[in-house]
This record gives sequence, C-alpha cells and structure tokens, in this order.
Amino acid sequence: MKRLIALFLSLALFVSCSTDDEGVAFRSAILPVDSVDIPAEFELGKVYTIEVFYYQPTSCYQFYNFYYKKDNNERTVAPNNLEFDYNNCDPTDDILVSNRFNFTPTSNGSYIFKFWQGEDEDGENVYLEIEVPVIDTP
Repeated sequence: MKRLIALFLSLALFVSCSTDDEGVAFRSAILPVDSVDIPAEFELGKVYTIEVFYYQPTSCYQFYNFYYKKDNNERTVAPNNLEFDYNNCDPTDDILVSNRFNFTPTSNGSYIFKFWQGEDEDGENVYLEIEVPVIDTP
C-alpha cells in the first residue's frame, strides 16, 4: 500500500511540474550613472544618504538594487535594473531617474567612490570618481 501511495504521489508531482514558462521574462541591466549627490565630507559612524541619477532607456526598466563592490576604502557603485521583455516599451531616454542608498563610514581617511558611467570606445570601463574625506569630530 505504501508503494502505491508513493507511486501516485510521484506521478502527481511529475505531472504537476510544467516546463512551460508562462511568466514574464526579464534580465538584469547595469545602467551608467549620470550624476551623484554625495556629501563633501563624512563623520565617522554617521549615516549618509547618497543619491544616484541615471537614465532608464525604456519604460520596461525597473530599479532593482545597486551593484555595490567594496575594496578597502574604495566603493564601486552602479544602478542595477530589471529589464522586462514586454512588447509595449516606451522610450524614456530623456527622463532622469534617481535612487538612494545609505552609507556609514567605519574607518578614518577617505573613501573613494567609483560610479560606473559605461564604457569608452575601447571597451574600457569609465567611472565618475569622487573622494570623500572622513573628518574627526571632537
């Protein structure tokens, strides 16, 4: 009897799983940064909001998160969007959008932010580099 139940459950599981993907197709897209609103200096341990401005190519792009890579006191940042595969996407190249992330400096010295701005004609990455010093407060 147990074998019969196991056989039926296995058969039901096999039949209920479909290989047809009826969901919406999308892919991740890192977009180039146009400009940034970042403080001129940081205080150690204080939370700062950094605003990143960029253009989304079409209405089928939606902000997902930030590509964020830490390397000592260097941070590489770029907006990561989901590009949905719809047939009715409208061009939005002329609309500047922004998203924010919080940053808390945890060490003295300076932080170097590298905001990805795309690639040059040789395929090399181009960055908007901003150095922000961490000041001591009495």
